[in-house]
Amino acid sequence: MAKSNSIKKDWSQFKLLGGSPCLDFANTVERDENGYSQEWLTNYVDLIGWGEHTQLLTPQQVETLLSEAAMHPHGARNVFERAIALREVIYRIFSAIAAKQIVTEDDLASFNQALSETLNYLQIAPTADGFTWTWVNCEDRLDLILWKIIYSAGELLTATVLSRLRECAADDCSFLFVDLSRNNRRCWCDMEDCGNRFKAKRHYERSKKKTV
Repeated sequence: MAKSNSIKKDWSQFKLLGGSPCLDFANTVERDENGYSQEWLTNYVDLIGWGEHTQLLTPQQVETLLSEAAMHPHGARNVFERAIALREVIYRIFSAIAAKQIVTEDDLASFNQALSETLNYLQIAPTADGFTWTWVNCEDRLDLILWKIIYSAGELLTATVLSRLRECAADDCSFLFVDLSRNNRRCWCDMEDCGNRFKAKRHYERSKKKTV
C-alpha cells in the first residue's frame, strides 16, 4: 500500500498565502505575461501532496488515495487533468472578482456543474453543539480532493470576506489572497517576497533617475 511519504515534492516550500484553500489551489502555478513560470502540480501525487500540506486531506485519506491512484493510474490521471481545468476556472472567477469585473457565464456554469456533483456527497450530520456538513461514501474516491476544493470555493464566494479578495500587485505575480489586514490595504501576497522585490525595484529606479 502506498504511504503518504511517497510524496516526493517538498511542500514546506509552498507558502499558504491565500487565506482559503481554494485560493491556495489557484496559487499552485505562478502566472506571468509569458504564461506559467512555475508549476507545482505535475501529477496526481502532487495534487494529493498539496491536499496534505493544506490539511484538506487527513493522513489516512492521503494514504488511501495514493493507494487507489497506484491501482487506477488512468483514473488518477483523469482526476489530475480535471483538477488543472478546475484550477483555471477558480482562478478566472476570483481574479475577476478581485478586479471588480463580471465573472463570465461560462466560468460560473463550469463551477456550478462541478458543485452539483460535489453536493451529491455532502450531508448534514448532528454534532454535540448542533449540525455540520459531512462527506459520505467518498474516502476512496480519487476526486475527493476536488470536491473539497470546490466546497472551499463555494464557501468563499458566499462569504462576507469576498469583498476583501485581492490579486497581488506585483507585475510578475498573480497570486490571490483575502486581505485581512486592519486597514484593508494589503497589496502583496507576501511582503517578504513580492513586497520587497517591488521596494527594491522602486529604489533602483529612483537611484537611476538621480544619476541621469
